[in-house]
Amino acid sequence: MGLVIYDCNLLRKWMRRQRPIFDLFKPMTFLNHCFSLGAGGMQASLGVLKPGEVDELRSFADRHGMFIDAIVKPPKDEQDLDRFEAEIKTARDVGVQAARTTIIPGRRYERFKTLEEFREFEKHGQKMLELATPVVERHRVRLAVENHKDQRIDGRVALLKYLDSEFIGACVDTGNSFALLDGAYEPIEALAPYAFTVHLKDQSLRQVEDGFLLGDIPLGQGSFDLHRMVSTIRKAKPEIKFTLELITRDPLKVPCLTEEFFATMPLARASDLARTLQFVRRHQKGSLQEVSKLTLKEQVELEQSNVTSSIQYASRELKL
Repeated sequence: MGLVIYDCNLLRKWMRRQRPIFDLFKPMTFLNHCFSLGAGGMQASLGVLKPGEVDELRSFADRHGMFIDAIVKPPKDEQDLDRFEAEIKTARDVGVQAARTTIIPGRRYERFKTLEEFREFEKHGQKMLELATPVVERHRVRLAVENHKDQRIDGRVALLKYLDSEFIGACVDTGNSFALLDGAYEPIEALAPYAFTVHLKDQSLRQVEDGFLLGDIPLGQGSFDLHRMVSTIRKAKPEIKFTLELITRDPLKVPCLTEEFFATMPLARASDLARTLQFVRRHQKGSLQEVSKLTLKEQVELEQSNVTSSIQYASRELKL
């Protein structure tokens, strides 16, 4: 199992306070860090690398049996295609498993106030993928679109079918779609056939007055059946490499009992809400990490503990 750069946001911040010129997220630096923790690879922003940097990164990964995922932004318009293609060329030369991307900003229920506003961004997201498709097909790099609390699963699957490209698929985030009332396991089952890479996470749930809290937690300590998730994806894509996405932060509120939450989701059914709240009630966990109450040093220590315990659990229990 690899690490996503977001797993180490706090450590990067801490290190920059000690040495402002040092950046943990530089590709070779982060790959070394992943190796030192016993991770199997990384998902990171590669940007555009020089030939020597590409060779160094690829040689290190090959020598240690590690994989690499890129993180890229899709082309926002025709003028942005040169930037996008340059990054895809780097991803190709490094030999990535996939290039992960997102197409709609923010969490749907927080970022957008009306359905019309959401639909405009949804159309733009589709346009960006239409621009990206010939580029990734030409360079044979798989572009993995994350379910990022943006489109509900029916809409995302319909988009992938519409694009109909063997190089446009999914970065399956195993937790995000629960916040859009799509179910705990149904989104994974729907997206698994399209999976190019995975954000594996565990999360704790707790009911609150206007919905529920959803908090990232070390693998095996949360509310979800990780064995079922991993098995579903492996059955569809036996060769796929997983990455941990565990952001050490305060739990996020999902205000699914407010009118505003449904402003952009008129097709969500009462049964979707009922299924979600029943799952929350049955799988509540007492352990939700309140990170903002800690000092930065304590936050970094917690982050490192979260990551290392998750790597150990994934190896021991999930065989990743």
